[in-house]
Amino acid sequence: MFYVYIIQSAKDKGIYTGYTSDLRKRLKEHNQEKTKSIKHRTPFILVYYEAYLNKTDARKREIALKKNAQQRKFLKERIENSLKNMASSSNG
Repeated sequence: MFYVYIIQSAKDKGIYTGYTSDLRKRLKEHNQEKTKSIKHRTPFILVYYEAYLNKTDARKREIALKKNAQQRKFLKERIENSLKNMASSSNG
């Protein structure tokens, strides 16, 4: 399986989109600051993922979410409560 995932920073509430074949391992790597571009934003929590049987399909979806503002907006609207819950849970 391949996964497209959305993680949210507990520090700045920003989101990051990626894809991987091992979701648990990848989230652990993000939180161990092994991703240079976002290591300053740790810790992260997984807020959404999609599973694919094919790597190409997962990669296409990741690219679409990163490059297509309309698709990114639609997904954010679908998971808006998850994103809000993450923000409120880190405040309390």
